[in-house]
Amino acid sequence: MPKKLATAGTRPFPFLDLKAQYRSIQTEIEAAIGRVMESQQFILGPEVDSLEHELAAYLGARFVIACASGSDALLLALMALEIGPGDEVVTTSFTFVATAGAIARLGARPVFVDIDPDSYNLNPKNIESAITRRTRAIIPVHLFGMSADMAAISKITADRGIPVVEDAAQAIGANFYGKPVGTMALCGCFSFFPSKNLAAAGDGGMLVTNDEAFADKLRLLHLHGGRTKYEYELIGMNSRLDALQAAILRVKLRHLDSWTAKRQQNAQRYRKLFQDRGLDRILRLPEAQPRCDHVYHQYVIRAPRRDELKGFLRERGVPSEVYYPLPLHLQKAFAYLGYKLGDLPESESASQEVLALPIFPEMAEDQQELVADSIAAFYRV
Repeated sequence: MPKKLATAGTRPFPFLDLKAQYRSIQTEIEAAIGRVMESQQFILGPEVDSLEHELAAYLGARFVIACASGSDALLLALMALEIGPGDEVVTTSFTFVATAGAIARLGARPVFVDIDPDSYNLNPKNIESAITRRTRAIIPVHLFGMSADMAAISKITADRGIPVVEDAAQAIGANFYGKPVGTMALCGCFSFFPSKNLAAAGDGGMLVTNDEAFADKLRLLHLHGGRTKYEYELIGMNSRLDALQAAILRVKLRHLDSWTAKRQQNAQRYRKLFQDRGLDRILRLPEAQPRCDHVYHQYVIRAPRRDELKGFLRERGVPSEVYYPLPLHLQKAFAYLGYKLGDLPESESASQEVLALPIFPEMAEDQQELVADSIAAFYRV
């Protein structure tokens, strides 16, 4: 292990600096909150309606339904498809638990397939062998801010009439061949968790669809299953986005494209810093796939001796995170599915090597230089 190098003149910084972002828009946020407090209308109402219309325009989609979280968005989409016991849904194992959790909560079976090692997204080559007569949907995840190969996925599912639900929780603003993620299938699901590129001050989510009948069903389901008070057509759930969150998100949506551009600039700077230090010969660096816009929700490298590197960076005041240290098919919660070590080798390999580095829009150049210098010190290059 290399010796710990002095970090005089440097100051530890967070993995994601939410305070810096807030300071840059504090006046706008306070005005938006004040507007809601003055109205005293906290559930649904004009703020939520306006946010839905603004997001629909941003994504070029017909219908947006705001809900309480990204996890709820996934659950609502599957509820609208009437997925339940005996059904199967094909998805990736290398993702946050909510993707498969929504399937399991409805009594259906998650069918995990392996990822592409370069994009970390579901590998279309593995989908066909996973499809059975019980397959009711496919959920690709646009992981870390880059679109899955929706052209290949759509080609597989279209002839079979299998609906696709896009898990776009980490990728708002990304696109594939010019089409925004979340708009290329029956339904797209987004999260506004505080760490997301477009973030609420708490939980929040949305569903996006171009199908009017499906949108109508989603609206019913997220409001207890009824259109009018105390009259219910379906058994739904309470999954509304609060007006306060909607007002905050409306402010942040105006800044999203500039924040995305800064994330992309930071990614380009990382690449140059790593290349200048010869680290591109040691690390596998992320890059956008052809004709995809990567929005870098996370900047994820693959690193030899990942855990040692992470500990070394921590000692130098450099934050990092592992997304994800154990694929879902090996999690205790999904042990009943019968998967074992070795079933999904690319997902398992990635879980041992990936390391996310800070890339928030407000990140300073000297902070990125500290990251690169620290990694170079670890590998002695």
